[in-house]
Amino acid sequence: MNYYELIFKRKSFHLFRGTDGKISEAELQQLEDFIKTVKPLDTEIKTKIRIVKESETTCKRGAEYCIEFYSEVKANYLRNIGYIGEQIDLYLADKNIGALWFGIGKPDQSEVEGLKHVIMIAIAKMPEASFRKDMFKSKRKPLEEIWKGEVLPFSNIVRFAPSACNTQPWIVENKGTELEVYRFKKPGKRGIMPAEKVRFYNRIDIGIFLFFLEVCLEQAGCAVNGTQFFEDEPDEIEKVLVARYSL
Repeated sequence: MNYYELIFKRKSFHLFRGTDGKISEAELQQLEDFIKTVKPLDTEIKTKIRIVKESETTCKRGAEYCIEFYSEVKANYLRNIGYIGEQIDLYLADKNIGALWFGIGKPDQSEVEGLKHVIMIAIAKMPEASFRKDMFKSKRKPLEEIWKGEVLPFSNIVRFAPSACNTQPWIVENKGTELEVYRFKKPGKRGIMPAEKVRFYNRIDIGIFLFFLEVCLEQAGCAVNGTQFFEDEPDEIEKVLVARYSL
């Protein structure tokens, strides 16, 4: 499986129409096996992932199943879930299983093994033709808004990472031998979401973006000599350093 190629194929299915049959038992088992292999951003944070019928949740998007993410609540747990979940999101695209990060859904269990429910991904089998054909038609911020400094070969690709309500809460600063990643949000600008929800989902979004960035770095053959991750700020701050990649 080539994660980089799947960046161009993946798509958010806001409603599952024209599904391509059911997800087979073999496909479910393969998904379960893949989930066991995903790499966390922080190995010290306990997590659990469950697959349940959509009918066992409040999600009503025409999906067949929902993948539920649980975590202990500690520093950067939301970023960690985003990083883990995006690996699964891209895997699903490879298998022609449509996916939707569904933040507002309520699970069948709000807590499992002492871990708190964070978010879910709704899934259904979809025809391959329903996946993205031209990623560049997707609405994203201009490159100059999310990338500062010298542009790298993949700079225009990484900006297509998915985010809640397409908020794209990130800025990368290329300092030559380092890439610094910031969670960025203009104070007061939040669209239809309550402010506390924006903060919550934007922290998940940053984890998704970091996985995209790492996939692009690897594809470009950029050797990463060291990585530092920084604790996010608890309050609403416009620009927060979350990661530094030494090249």
